[in-house]
This record gives sequence, structure tokens and C-alpha cells, in this order.
Amino acid sequence: MSQPKKRETSWQVDFGGKAEKQVKKLPPDIRDIVFYLKYRMEQDGPERTEWRNYGIIVNAKDAHHCHLSNNRPRYVAVWKVLNREEQVIEIRFVGPHGSVDYSRFK
Repeated sequence: MSQPKKRETSWQVDFGGKAEKQVKKLPPDIRDIVFYLKYRMEQDGPERTEWRNYGIIVNAKDAHHCHLSNNRPRYVAVWKVLNREEQVIEIRFVGPHGSVDYSRFK
């Protein structure tokens, strides 16, 4: 039995509709951090243990988050692996920590 082919290229990382609008409203320095996070996920996948407060969202299937800044307001990003075999990730939220509803990422 042959094993599934591992994708030779990087992960596909896209912004969900809401996150695409949110990223445009971010301060330029935070926007740069979001695009760097996206780049790192494209290269190395969804587990970003080196990022501040990285974690898997409890009670959500393959959803992750991390802090983008330590200062106030604190910004966060939330992403979900849509398909591990095809290596597809969707960034679902980028914005202030107080605005994120983690329960909607199930």
C-alpha cells in the first residue's frame, strides 16, 4: 500500500473573509507581524511554539492562537488547519485580544 504523497512545497495559508478585513485595519507594525506569522506557517506548518502565548484552542478541532504583541492593546491571531494531508491553513482572526471569541472556532 502506497503512502499519501507529502506536499513538496510549503503549506497553503490563506486569510478567512473576516480576517482579511481585520488585517487591513491593523497598525502597520502589527500587520507586518501577521504577515511574518503567515510566512512562518507557510514554511513550517501550524505549530508555532516559539510565538508568545502559542496554544491550541481547547474544544476546537486543530485551531491555534498566539499573541502578536505584549503591549496594550494586545493583539492575537487565530488559525485553523483545514486539511493536514493537503497542508491547508486558514487564518480566521487577527485583532485585539479582548475582541476574540474563542468559542466560535470549534
